[in-house]
Amino acid sequence: MNQTLLAIAAASVLAGCASFSEDGGFGNVATLTKERTGQTTAWQRSPAEADAAQTRVSELLKQALTAESAVELALLNNRGLQASYSELGIAESDLVRAGRLSNPSFRFGHLRGGGMVEIDRSVLFNVLSLLTIPAARQVEQGRFEQAQWHAALDAVGVAADTRKAFFTAVAAQELVTYYRQVKEAADASSELAGRMVQAGNFNALAQLREQAFQADATSQLARAQHQSVVERERLTRLLSLSGNQLAFALPDRLPDLPKLPTEPKDAEQTAMDKRLDVLLARRTTEATAKSLGLTSPTRFVNVLNVGYANKSQSGDTRRSGYEVELELPLFDFGSTRAARAQAIYMQSVNRTAEIAINARSEVRESYSAYRTAYDLAKHYRDEVVPLRKRISQENLLRYNGMLISVFELLADSRDQVMSVTGYVEALREHWIAETDLQTALTGRSPNALKDRP
Repeated sequence: MNQTLLAIAAASVLAGCASFSEDGGFGNVATLTKERTGQTTAWQRSPAEADAAQTRVSELLKQALTAESAVELALLNNRGLQASYSELGIAESDLVRAGRLSNPSFRFGHLRGGGMVEIDRSVLFNVLSLLTIPAARQVEQGRFEQAQWHAALDAVGVAADTRKAFFTAVAAQELVTYYRQVKEAADASSELAGRMVQAGNFNALAQLREQAFQADATSQLARAQHQSVVERERLTRLLSLSGNQLAFALPDRLPDLPKLPTEPKDAEQTAMDKRLDVLLARRTTEATAKSLGLTSPTRFVNVLNVGYANKSQSGDTRRSGYEVELELPLFDFGSTRAARAQAIYMQSVNRTAEIAINARSEVRESYSAYRTAYDLAKHYRDEVVPLRKRISQENLLRYNGMLISVFELLADSRDQVMSVTGYVEALREHWIAETDLQTALTGRSPNALKDRP
């Protein structure tokens, strides 16, 4: 018995060595995030770290945002992301606790009657927890690593959402400018039509057509202005900005279309090797398998406590000894736990296979969407917009030669603006599709991003 108590004492000393890491496991999260976004992220666990992050946020807001600076700002300032990072602290606490002995329990009994007093005392230690410390630590280590992957997955998701929201907000702001030009042309055309009707040089039907177009242009501009507010506010939420920070500036126009499209090599294999949700699924399955290893040896012994006990009774000498408490498997032999663990493991295996199959499909789909968006934006840039410009130049020459009316010239001007808005929308779709492709290759499912609130 003395040897058992000595072993328990020695184990308690060793278990006491389990402690928290300096970075709380965030170093791995930061590395995984930077590899996939090109930007750093920070977990603000102290007032000094929070102040440093806010200083950098203020610096970024002094200039018009770019896609890269918007992502950096979100990774530093997004409140939901900071909340998800706290899961690391929870997981590490469980890991440290798994490496320490369970607290001993003390039992005390006091009986009085018939002129006698009987006192029972005992101190119990959970021996089973001592025997399973290595396995328990291994399981919690796996869960801690899963928490790191989940945090990186959230960071990459926020980064991708922010890039898409940035491009959408800039495009919406740019479209307002063009729709305003359309309305100005419609206003001028409607006013001119009214004057010509008063002079008797224009019929009522032609005037009504100009007024109808003016009404459409007015409603179109109103919708565009509201949509610009919607997209800007969506970006604001991702950046977690408030107060004076709401005056942040966006560029006047979207980035130009790249000269050549992206051509990823071995795209499907890249997704299998680097995509976070695929890697996380694999590690989850591995952790489940390790937990099965913990379940098997403890299947028949659920509770085993051992400890020191003594009893004293008035008028008698104190008697000492030890006490063992064992739960007997009379009704549940552990088969239900084993069956449940096996089902959980097979569930994890099949979900991992599903994620891998979906990842390959999403890479192919995302690349198709990307090339379609790139080719369409290139078509607008190289064919549609230049063609409309040449038509406008010819119409201007015809107007100067008095071959067409001012109304035809204004109508052509409106058509040219609409072709430009079509290019802006195509360019926006290109940058969104490019973000989805990169996310599908190394981050997570683009469809998961679309489902985010």
